[in-house]
Parts: sequence; C-alpha cells; structure tokens
Amino acid sequence: MARKTRSVEDSKSARTRERILDSAAYVLSRKGFAGTRLTDVAEHAQLQAPAIYYYFKSREELIEEVMVVGAQRICAHVVEALDALPSDIRPIDRILTAVEAHLRFVLVTSEYTTAATRNGGQLPDHLRDRHEAERTAYGDVWRELFTDAAAAGELKPDLDAGATRMLVIGALNWTVEWWDSTRGSIDALVRTAQSIVMGGISAPETTSGIIDTSPAKPARTRSPRRKKTVTA
Repeated sequence: MARKTRSVEDSKSARTRERILDSAAYVLSRKGFAGTRLTDVAEHAQLQAPAIYYYFKSREELIEEVMVVGAQRICAHVVEALDALPSDIRPIDRILTAVEAHLRFVLVTSEYTTAATRNGGQLPDHLRDRHEAERTAYGDVWRELFTDAAAAGELKPDLDAGATRMLVIGALNWTVEWWDSTRGSIDALVRTAQSIVMGGISAPETTSGIIDTSPAKPARTRSPRRKKTVTA
C-alpha cells in the first residue's frame, strides 16, 4: 500500500513539474529571458510561486531546463520524420522533409522550441553549455543531410555546403519572429520554404518532388497577325 501511495505521489509530482516547464516555455517564448518572471510562470501554471522552488532551485535553472528540452524535442521530432522515410529516397528530399518537420514543430507544436530558438543568444555564459550541446547535436543532423546531398551530386557544385546549411537553418528559425496564422496557412509556408530551398540549393539536373498546387494560369492566346498591305 505504501509503495502504491509513493507511486501516486511521484506521478503527481512529475505532472506538476511538467506543468511548470510548460508554463515556463509559454512565458519565455513570449517575454524572453530578461522578461520571464517566476510569478508569471506560477500564474500560468495555477500555482503559488514558492511551489516552483520545490522543483527548481532558481529562475535560471528553470529557464535552462526549458531551453534544453526545446532543443532536444526539435531534434527528436526531425529525426523521427527522417527515419519514417523510405530508405531509397533522395538526399535532397530528406532535406525538404527536415524543412517541413522543423517549421511545423517550431510554429505549431512546441512552445519549448520557440522559446529555445528565440532566447539562445540571450542566455548567460554559465547557462549555455547544456543548451549548446543539444544545439550541436541537432546541427549534426542537418550537417549529415547536406553532406549526403552533396555526395549524391544533388547540390549546386559552386555552393559552400556549410554556409548553405547555416543559412537555411537560420531562415527557418527566424520564422518564429514574424509568422502567425494571419499571414497564411502553415501548409502554404511549408510549400514556399521547400520551393525556395529546392530552387536555391539543388543542382540543375535535380528535379523537385514538390507538387505545384497553385491554380493553373490560362494559356496565352496570340492575336492573329495582320497581313501587311503591299502598295505599289
């Protein structure tokens, strides 16, 4: 009976800790590192602020955990999307899959990843080590994607693959600063991003796997050419 009671208490404690983290991610993604206060986190979590200290020693420890979890989750999500692909899919299409998985996760699914993306540069030095390690692991996923595409001859030969990779990831991350649902659907954004990436980095002989769903334009009809009147 004591073991069962202990298990229930542990489960309740785990749920409370997760609720605090969820609320911290929500606040951090909107107010940033400097503006995130424990009172705001507690209010969102429907707790008394002192209760947070039972789970986290300080505001900084809580924020650090949110940042680390955010980086871990985006990496796991993209890897899962890539692992679900057929083994014979082209490397360039694996990049396009990663583009979609990244955008949908940071913009629709996860407050944690939005918080991590927006605040990575704001962390004090002593809080960066764990977050940087997770960011490096995620960067390695993208590095492998671009290395494979280059080896397959699917990237433009004059590109710096490393610079191209960082530009693509930077553009994807920046969407958290400007995109919202009033600017169009996430589906349209994904298609646009994939099209830009495909057109910008793929070798000329590499054909796109993206289906164009835009309405077909009516064919232009050429006006009949008038015969010149020849005068004597």
